[in-house]
Amino acid sequence: MTDTVDDTAPGLDDTEREILITAIRDAARTNSGAALDHTLDEIGWCDALDVAPRVVVEALFDQLGRTGTTSGALSRLLRHALALPDDAPDSALLPAHGSSAPPGSPDSVRGLGTHDLASAPHVVVVTQEGATSCWRALPIGALELRSVGGLDPRLGLVDVSATTVTTGAGTPIEASWDDAVASCRLALGHELVGTMRTMLDLARTHALDRVQFDRPIAGFQAVRHRLAESLVAAEAAQAALDGAWDDGSAVAAALAKAVCGESARTVRRHCQQVLAGIGFTAEHDLHHFVRRSIVLDGLFGNAHTISTEVGARVLATRELPALLPL
Repeated sequence: MTDTVDDTAPGLDDTEREILITAIRDAARTNSGAALDHTLDEIGWCDALDVAPRVVVEALFDQLGRTGTTSGALSRLLRHALALPDDAPDSALLPAHGSSAPPGSPDSVRGLGTHDLASAPHVVVVTQEGATSCWRALPIGALELRSVGGLDPRLGLVDVSATTVTTGAGTPIEASWDDAVASCRLALGHELVGTMRTMLDLARTHALDRVQFDRPIAGFQAVRHRLAESLVAAEAAQAALDGAWDDGSAVAAALAKAVCGESARTVRRHCQQVLAGIGFTAEHDLHHFVRRSIVLDGLFGNAHTISTEVGARVLATRELPALLPL
């Protein structure tokens, strides 16, 4: 993880940056859910987004991916990226799974909330009204909430919908919705890389411990190839994220998220093969990270929908995205 680059936090010296990174990682390693959100508030994670966004986003979301813990940080990151006023609710509704479009319209809502949504009196809902993005603070009581089970119930997502919301005109957002989506895609990319690292560690440990024909299977060429390809995929995803941070464009962030989604697919396939039967059982931890990576890939658009989105943009503008420097 590249968190020691000097230009990632120009407002912090080396010591301050390392203290901040350590505090965030320790918080995500030892807490989850409401306890983690409370600890992040004490650290001042949201405030640090103004000073060192790359450092605090990478430190937190990579650790969330590595540990499989739960946080409402993605919702708060979206709120921060939209530059909403201080009196706006803390939680912002995420787009529906597989989509990157605003979750609301002037008279309906369909999106996802993080685990802390049920305890919040109001939630920010972004709507697209013509060419303008607007926000509304809607009371939770006006929305239908349903806990999302399925692949990863431990993530604590909440399906949110409403079809009879009438609150008048929304408040225009000065920040760009596309730029806010880009910030969340970078965060999710780091979380996907974290899940890849853990899946690879689990597969490597199993390969060293599992003995067949009187030797660890880590010595078998087919197993070594799968582990090597997994490592290459994880490193490629990290490199794409580094390039997207340096580039700073929404297109680069979208492509990095797509690369992370495809890389996670590669890693979970190879790691599942290395672990064989034990990897399918609830007894082993691999399935938690396989599930998490699939769900994360779908938030703010999955690898397939993002590729389609970028392709449509290329056809419309007849311009290819600028290549990132290698």
